Amino acid sequence: MHNRNSDMPDAGKTIQDLRNQINEHDRRYYDDAAPTITDIEYDRLFQELKNLEAAHPELVTDDSPTQRVSERPTEGFRQVEHAVPMLSIDNTYNEGDLRDFDGRVAKGLDGQPYDYIVDPKIDGVSATLRYESGRLVLGATRGNGKVGDDITANLRTIKNIPLKLSGGDWPAVLEVRGEVYWPRKKFDAFNEKRAAEGEEPFANPRNATTGALKSLDPAETDARGLAFMAHGHGEIVGASFKLAADFFAAIKGFGLPTSPHQRIFKTIDEVIAFVADWDSKRRTLEYETDGLVIKVNGIAQRDILGYTSRFPRWAVAYKYAAEQAESRIVNVDFQVGKLGTITPRAVMEPVQLSGTTVKHATLHNFDQVSRLDVRIGDTVVVEKAGEIIPQVIRVVPEKRPAGAKPIAPPSKCPVCGGDVEKDEGGVYLRCINPTCDAQIKERLKYFCGRDQMDIESLGDVIVEKLVDEGWLHTFADVYTLPSRRDALTDLQFEQQRTKDGETKTSLMKLGEKRADKIIDGIEKSKKQPLARVLAAMNIRHVGESSAELLAEHFGDMQQIAEATEDALQEVDGVGPELAKSIHAFFNSDAGTRAWIALRDAGVNMTQARRAVAADSPLAGKTVVITGTLSRYDRKGIESLIKSLGGKASGSVSKKTDFLVAGESAGSKLEKARELGVRILTEDEFTALVESK
Repeated sequence: MHNRNSDMPDAGKTIQDLRNQINEHDRRYYDDAAPTITDIEYDRLFQELKNLEAAHPELVTDDSPTQRVSERPTEGFRQVEHAVPMLSIDNTYNEGDLRDFDGRVAKGLDGQPYDYIVDPKIDGVSATLRYESGRLVLGATRGNGKVGDDITANLRTIKNIPLKLSGGDWPAVLEVRGEVYWPRKKFDAFNEKRAAEGEEPFANPRNATTGALKSLDPAETDARGLAFMAHGHGEIVGASFKLAADFFAAIKGFGLPTSPHQRIFKTIDEVIAFVADWDSKRRTLEYETDGLVIKVNGIAQRDILGYTSRFPRWAVAYKYAAEQAESRIVNVDFQVGKLGTITPRAVMEPVQLSGTTVKHATLHNFDQVSRLDVRIGDTVVVEKAGEIIPQVIRVVPEKRPAGAKPIAPPSKCPVCGGDVEKDEGGVYLRCINPTCDAQIKERLKYFCGRDQMDIESLGDVIVEKLVDEGWLHTFADVYTLPSRRDALTDLQFEQQRTKDGETKTSLMKLGEKRADKIIDGIEKSKKQPLARVLAAMNIRHVGESSAELLAEHFGDMQQIAEATEDALQEVDGVGPELAKSIHAFFNSDAGTRAWIALRDAGVNMTQARRAVAADSPLAGKTVVITGTLSRYDRKGIESLIKSLGGKASGSVSKKTDFLVAGESAGSKLEKARELGVRILTEDEFTALVESK
């Protein structure tokens, strides 16, 4: 590589040449998985471009690779309406379903010839990219299909998403839909780095990708090394395509990534043969897949077939059954949760399952152990629940060895040796010692979690180490850590790494950067609203929703602590069992100490009550939602109801004022009719809430 001077007369040409080279190397790396230069050479090219642009700031443009990451975190995500709805796709699971789908297509097209275009179904996060005059102007999540979040700043960080389309002759408006995913190698490397820094590794690429795209700091998204794959389109202005295959050929020419595994088939028999063949091949890809998407290739034919309220009639997803494997149980250990729940876990001979080596699988509870009659020494069938959590689903009785040992519930806590009790009328065995180290660790991990106090930098590995060291026992102890910065910096913990089948353990030091990140996260958490604090405090039966109801009703922690059970039941959604649990917590010595210590540590204990106009259409009304809605997702409509002074209930009763019935409404609709509850369609509900 020859040197270039920033004062040369053709700096503009050199800058564009470097941009083109970097964009091409990004494409080769992310789309073709065939890089032609080393990481060091790539970094040199990138630094050379940065230096030239610094010397010629007048030549910097938004579509330069150096401008992918914005300098400032965003303050939130604005919502944007999709020009064309982003509908989900109906699922099929067997050959019969596929043939039924083909029969509907043939009937709908009334004798017209047709073919199918088939793509891998990437297990990622749906997103849409909008280009105007060849430049990326908007990137958004799917959201509820009609409205999504504007995540343009985060999507710009993804190297294989062009900021400016290649070539020319682009449509005036081009919306490209696809999946954002985390390539396996990048994901594994990032997890190794997290583990080395004392943070809990991410459980799976898809959930971690979702978290990255929700980050308000694009620099965090950039660090993940995410990728994008196009699988369809939204609005197109200034161009038309006869076939979906033509569309994909065009956008590939524009520099957008398309699947190299895409295939076109003339008949459903060919599709079914490919489905059978693809099951083994999909495991070799650089991303997670759980099936294939089959779409009619002809664009005009798609218009003829049309849509239901939820799905296109011209497309279907074939989903493979969850992968199963056999292994032998060599032992059973017992895990203790934040509420003392003791969960049996099978320790097995290592087995490959969905691309990972599995050594443990949950047995859920001791009733499940009894129902399955699972014993130590048994060969069992293991499956990943939701492709994430391995679980034992059955025993292979013909492979049971002589002397297979039954699994007995522990008579004492396996961690602290304290007493255990079974839930009255329930299936769970619990350690009832509140000072049990295992419970303390799990409670503190939960307290620091994203949906509670959101101290993400204080990961599970560090929490466990700090409990073992005696630094943390209570929630309030977390807020003493900033005063121990030097000791925190020098904290050492064990780090395990597995390479070539060999696991090695080494000591790692936390370091100043990580310690400062933890301290910053702790200080920010003091400003969390009361609802977050309540949800974090491990009060039995109090989750995110009930914490929000309590915080909005009382507005102050002390008022909740002093409330009687009757006063607590005046809160919509708080029944006798929940009121009893809350009252018991705040009237116990441990509960009183917990909230007062947090208050004294400077944690916020208040929350402004939501102001609702007296003439709000839902003020004081109880609303139940049933069926599938097209405008709203479940959480969104419940938040809207609450913001208008209503209560979103999960069951129909004589106290219900409205039932909003979407598609495929079931028993709740029938009960509402029996009780004479006013039933609203989605359009009627929208008109009602927009009437004010």
